Amino acid sequence: MSGHVTELVVFGLLFILVSGMGFVAARWRRPTDLASLNEWGLGGRSFGSWVTWFLVGGDLYTAYTFVAVPALVFSSGALGFYALPYTVVVYPLVFLVLARMWSVSHVHGFVTPADFVRARFGSPTLALLIAITGLVATMPYIALQLVGIEAVLKSMGITGHLPIIIAFAILAAYTYQSGLRAPALIAFVKDALIYIVILAAVIYIPAKLGGWGNIFDMAQAKFDKTPAPGDGILLNGANQLQYVTLAFGSALALFLYPHSLTGVLASKNRNVIKRNMSALPAYSFVLGLIALLGFMAIAAGTKPVGGDPNTIVPNLFDQLFPDWFAGVAFAAIGIGALVPAAIMSIAAANLFTRNIYREYINKQATDAQEANVSKVVSLVVKVGAVLCILLLDPQFSIDLQLIGGVIILQTLPSVALGLYTRWFHKGGLMAGWAAGLAAGMWMLYLIPNPAKGKEHFGGSAFSLENLGLDTKMTIYAGFLALTVNLVVAAVATLIFRAAKVADGADATRRGDYFADEGDPDVKDLDLAGSH
Repeated sequence: MSGHVTELVVFGLLFILVSGMGFVAARWRRPTDLASLNEWGLGGRSFGSWVTWFLVGGDLYTAYTFVAVPALVFSSGALGFYALPYTVVVYPLVFLVLARMWSVSHVHGFVTPADFVRARFGSPTLALLIAITGLVATMPYIALQLVGIEAVLKSMGITGHLPIIIAFAILAAYTYQSGLRAPALIAFVKDALIYIVILAAVIYIPAKLGGWGNIFDMAQAKFDKTPAPGDGILLNGANQLQYVTLAFGSALALFLYPHSLTGVLASKNRNVIKRNMSALPAYSFVLGLIALLGFMAIAAGTKPVGGDPNTIVPNLFDQLFPDWFAGVAFAAIGIGALVPAAIMSIAAANLFTRNIYREYINKQATDAQEANVSKVVSLVVKVGAVLCILLLDPQFSIDLQLIGGVIILQTLPSVALGLYTRWFHKGGLMAGWAAGLAAGMWMLYLIPNPAKGKEHFGGSAFSLENLGLDTKMTIYAGFLALTVNLVVAAVATLIFRAAKVADGADATRRGDYFADEGDPDVKDLDLAGSH
């Protein structure tokens, strides 16, 4: 720790700066009253293009992305670059969903995806399943932001959990006070720091390591010496299908997470969303540069602290950057954890408040009561995330998040397809959800990781040999699970329709459903979805 004084001072000063901004955010664009979910949980639904761009970007590109993607490239090579095509593919896909979701939520005052499902399919039970799915998938995601901060602290020689607890106590305090306005304001600093650090890294570090040619040569030499068949700087026949399905499945899952939708619903109109979906791929360019840090770490001979691969990038910065700039880089990662963690805790709290508390505990809850419950639950969620780090092996948190991606995909038929069609019966959607979850858990259980001595839940690459096929190819377990979900939902719907089982009433059918600022390219939901 004594050799990291400059880094600690710079890191601490920047951390104090953004914490102050978090508290000041309560007076930024101050409403007359913060005591409602629209104001506390969605920033008054008033954010314009710039704020939304930084908020959504800060939400999706997290501290864990900063440390985990290059760590995967460091250990596996080309497969780690799956994050790049998936973040490119995701924006055209979600463009079809999010502008539409904003409109329905704007007209009906929806705060969560489960709100929409409740109204669209007339089923509080289906909405409850969607809410619980979102909560379960989000919790380990928040814990992983702590993993990112912990990796930085380890690289500065700080051990123990007290700094993590202090950081999240401060985060909890300003999120409780300011709501979504806090991460929205901090996101400007977080993203500016990340852009500065990454652009400096891809210019400065290769110059110190003999150029890009030498970096790729040393990476190839490392992978040539390993026995693993799936690593290397190029994909091979065994992992190409896994790469494609993992990228596509991750793209489908990304905007199903409740926190992703929270940032979008805070936008003031549809045009803001449209502009953001066209501009957000700029982050993907930076993500590609972040991934290359894994190859740079190989060329630099960087070693992880205590065998923790998540410390690869912080250690690389500590090894090659001047102390003051390493402090800036560490602050970028640390602050990069605070923005998504705040948004995720708010989104999880909103789910509990709207779809459990209001639906089953207090149906007559006022706006102020909803806001107060959300504030308290957001604190509970953060405490739960800290306990995950204190009580569980961090690797287990990573595994939980991996499982979370497979879980959240099972909400796609109800949430995303539900925006375009009401053909699915509510019973069929519940049957598909259950079948998809069961298939996903079964596949994840069968996946080993010999390198870590794990027989089960060792990754997301499901071997097609398990299905009796004579091949060494693997596929993303979440992709297969979603396929099972859709097939079962369709078959069950046909059975329910044939048996004339009553479906739920659609409370969203309105002629002015998507009428917003005279937008000419929107269509009434009724035209797309009556059965």
